[in-house]
Amino acid sequence: QVQLVEAGGGLVQAGGSLRLSCAASGSIFSLNYMGWYRQAPGKQREFVAVLTSGNTTNYVDSVKGRFTISRGDTKNTVSLQMNSLKPEDTAVYYCTAARGPRVYWGRGTQVTVSS
Repeated sequence: QVQLVEAGGGLVQAGGSLRLSCAASGSIFSLNYMGWYRQAPGKQREFVAVLTSGNTTNYVDSVKGRFTISRGDTKNTVSLQMNSLKPEDTAVYYCTAARGPRVYWGRGTQVTVSS
C-alpha cells in the first residue's frame, strides 16, 4: 500500500502563486510515476501534471508555462509550483501515484483563486 498526503493548498488572488507538495509513504519502491489531478465543482477530475520515474514530465495544455512539477528533497515527494494562477484553476488538487496496475490517490487539497 502507498499513502499520499498533500499539503500547500489555500486561497490566492489571480496572478499569485502556490506550491503544493505530496509525500508518499508505505511501499514506495518502484513507483512508476507521481502526479497531480484536479477536480473543479461540477466537473470531472482532470489530469494536470505527471513526473515519471525516468524524470519525464507532462502537463495539460492549460497549465503549460505556468505550473512546474518536480521531485522534492526526497525520492518519495513531489511538488507542483503553480504561478500566474487564474480563477479557472480553482479546484481540489489530488496527488496520484502508480506502481504497476495499482493507482493510489491522496485525499486532496483545496486551491481557490479569487478574481
